[in-house]
Amino acid sequence: MGSLEDHNPHHFNPLDLEEFRTQAYQTIDFIVNYYQNIETFPVLSQAQPGFLKSSFPNTPPNKPQPFETTLQDVQTKLMPGITHWLSPNFFAYFPSTISTAGFLGEMLCTAFNTVGFNWLASPASTELEILVMDWMAKMLRLPKTFMFCGSGGGVLHGTTSEAMLCTLVAARDRALAVDPNRDVNKLVVYGSDQTHSTYAKACKIAGIPPENIRTICTTLGSEFGLEPRLVFEAMEADVAGGLKPIYLCATVGTTSSTAVDPVDGLADVAKRFGVWFHVDAAYAGSACICPEFRGYLDGVELADSLSLSPHKWFLSCLDCCCLWVKEPGLVTASLSTDPEYLKNKQSESNSVVDFKDWQVGTGRRFRAIRLWMIFQMYGVANLQSHIRSDIHLAKGFEKMVKSDSRFEIVVPRRFALVCFRLNPPRPKSKPKVVELLNRKLLEWVNSTGRLYMTHSIVGGIYFLRFAVGATLTEDRHVAAAWEVISEGADQVLRDQS
Repeated sequence: MGSLEDHNPHHFNPLDLEEFRTQAYQTIDFIVNYYQNIETFPVLSQAQPGFLKSSFPNTPPNKPQPFETTLQDVQTKLMPGITHWLSPNFFAYFPSTISTAGFLGEMLCTAFNTVGFNWLASPASTELEILVMDWMAKMLRLPKTFMFCGSGGGVLHGTTSEAMLCTLVAARDRALAVDPNRDVNKLVVYGSDQTHSTYAKACKIAGIPPENIRTICTTLGSEFGLEPRLVFEAMEADVAGGLKPIYLCATVGTTSSTAVDPVDGLADVAKRFGVWFHVDAAYAGSACICPEFRGYLDGVELADSLSLSPHKWFLSCLDCCCLWVKEPGLVTASLSTDPEYLKNKQSESNSVVDFKDWQVGTGRRFRAIRLWMIFQMYGVANLQSHIRSDIHLAKGFEKMVKSDSRFEIVVPRRFALVCFRLNPPRPKSKPKVVELLNRKLLEWVNSTGRLYMTHSIVGGIYFLRFAVGATLTEDRHVAAAWEVISEGADQVLRDQS
């Protein structure tokens, strides 16, 4: 057998530092140019499925391609297939925010490339995560029962999906530990018809039978919040039927309409039946660092866990989800592993945190440095100002909608999402006709490439979602978006007549 050198006569250096410096500067210039010109691109990609197949060969290159050629391919071949989430005219879904601090933090995260599964693998990664999780908890005015400086603690996950799964598994195992003879098929979980779809996915992975997932209907009367009375009745009926309630998920800022479940009332129900109470504040939780919105978290001190996603509204770039738990031992009891090759005296002394035991996977990124950079470079006051600014822009859009009698607000605006629809008072149309009008309006607006919105349905009502929050969005973009929407309304109403 020949040596490696026999087959690799040319020196290959994948991290030539001078080359890295040069190409990194070129990449930064490319990115800055992209941001400077981002408004010239259609917000929603106009590409068709399979568009990329003919642009590249069927096999990877055997020899390296010039870096300039690679960047050019990004510009000419990939860019047409990019939906521009950072465009100031992106008003779909919820925003995925970015910032200079977040960007630089991500660069440092990649530069260090630590795999901080336990304390010893990277002490700074672990201890900085402990620090920023407690900082964030203090910004939200959470009780010390959720902090490392108290009796609880927090961890950075990638997404809410992971946070829900980890808490659900802990709730399942807690219930089974109390009664080892209990059948997992008797365990029941509760949410609303507005709870995020990741909840149902987590239930599947955790082995909760689909028929034991209680989806409680919400109504316009409760502004699509989950009513404690209905949860109580559902749990009471399940207990009477020999089932065991184990988990209740409340939401602060639902995806469809930013509805807010009454955390304090639901906490009372959860306590009554001894279930794990999780609060999903993925979107709106960030707003609760502002005193005027903190009331939406009232009652969280009675919850078992809370999660929010800073990548949505906290300028931290994807991916980043904060999860706090009151009893970390319940999570680690379900998720911890102790292979021989990871054993060390620090972990065995129980004097350190090993975050591998707080998550599904083993490896983990240095996400904490990104959040820490944001706190360091901006401070709490600027983060509060950022959130208030987005809400101010949303209020301005809401005012425009209300000024046009052809449109109506479907559900009250709480944060930076406006839920509205086209519904001309005359002639009065049937619900299906109104829905078709709005589907056509959304299709027309998005086809222009000048902005991008999405829709949802609550209470059987189809409506359009205008989510303010892209980092680069200003008043002028909101005003221009309304002009496009008004123009689209003119067009679809003409077509209807």
